[in-house]
Amino acid sequence: MNVAFVPVRCGSKSIPFKNIKPLCGQPLVYWVLNSLQNAKSIDKIFVATDCDAIKDVVNCFNFSKVFVYDRDPKNAVDTASTESVMLEFLNKNSFNSDDNFVLVQATNPFVKSDDIDNAFGLLSSSKSDSLLTCVRLKRFFWSKDGNSINYDYMHRPRRQDFEGVFLENGAFYINKVENIQKFENRLSGKIAVYEMPEYSSVEIDEGDDWVIVEMFMKKYILSNSILANKKIKLLAMDVDGVLTDAGMYYFENGVEGKKFNTLDGKGIELIRNAGIKTAIITSENTKIVENRSKKLKIDYLFQGVSDKLSVIREVCKKENIDLNEVAFIGDDLGDLETLKNVGLAACPLNAIDSVKNVKGILQLKRIGGTGVVREFVDKILTK
Repeated sequence: MNVAFVPVRCGSKSIPFKNIKPLCGQPLVYWVLNSLQNAKSIDKIFVATDCDAIKDVVNCFNFSKVFVYDRDPKNAVDTASTESVMLEFLNKNSFNSDDNFVLVQATNPFVKSDDIDNAFGLLSSSKSDSLLTCVRLKRFFWSKDGNSINYDYMHRPRRQDFEGVFLENGAFYINKVENIQKFENRLSGKIAVYEMPEYSSVEIDEGDDWVIVEMFMKKYILSNSILANKKIKLLAMDVDGVLTDAGMYYFENGVEGKKFNTLDGKGIELIRNAGIKTAIITSENTKIVENRSKKLKIDYLFQGVSDKLSVIREVCKKENIDLNEVAFIGDDLGDLETLKNVGLAACPLNAIDSVKNVKGILQLKRIGGTGVVREFVDKILTK
């Protein structure tokens, strides 16, 4: 049996009740429990706490594998070690000596189900006794007396030729029950290293860590999970600031121009070939957009629109699809209501702040007019 163990206590001086403080819309402890719940390799999950408030929150998740364990008060104080509560738990419960025990830290929400399952695969294939998670750092370290620790400064390596060093990120550890009780340690014997992304090195201990972790969660974890459960049947998009760079181009003959990007054109072709309908919705009314729309074979073109959400609702009714099956990308105030109501919302890197702050929005890496729609399409088609 593979047993996961998540110690979470009430006391936290730097961030009070941090284990149940909301992070990206969920209590912090939710993220590791959700990953453990969905990990194929985990049979049971025990949350060890001394706090009724934490108990109530954990029980509200209704995770079938999760059980709450009441840890002794003496092992919930600041000076108590994690090993002490692990040993307390194992001594009070009956497990087989060869059961696997997975210590998971709630303060590292970057753990994914695949990490847990893949780590068990590595533990087995490497014939190791225990395992810990690390990140690879390509940094040069020095001692305080001026000695280089992990490289020869006389032959300074290029970054691409430097293997780097592994930093323990505290995400999770795996060992046999028998070994933990024998050595009174989470690690023993031959130790395997499971590598996680560098961003996962940030643990939540101080207020600044919280801000950084939340930013990384949105960028690396939530952007993928938002897409994972979405069935998209309509891609709608704004024009200026999305399909274009929002620039106004005037020529000597008085003709106005707009700059589009061929990457977006290819993206729209790909989404159309996938059977997904397309729509362009803009507040302006120009022949340029009409011509571009025809060339791209856009299914629906709406110009001079002030209420974009109503127009999308009309398209949904005609196509017999749900608003939750609509993906929309916008960048400015006129797009806000639509972004707040569709199933999948996205914005360019240079969108205004109020758009970037829409709950659950996917913030893309490209700016408007440089292929940001193609970036969005790639995410939709490869989720």
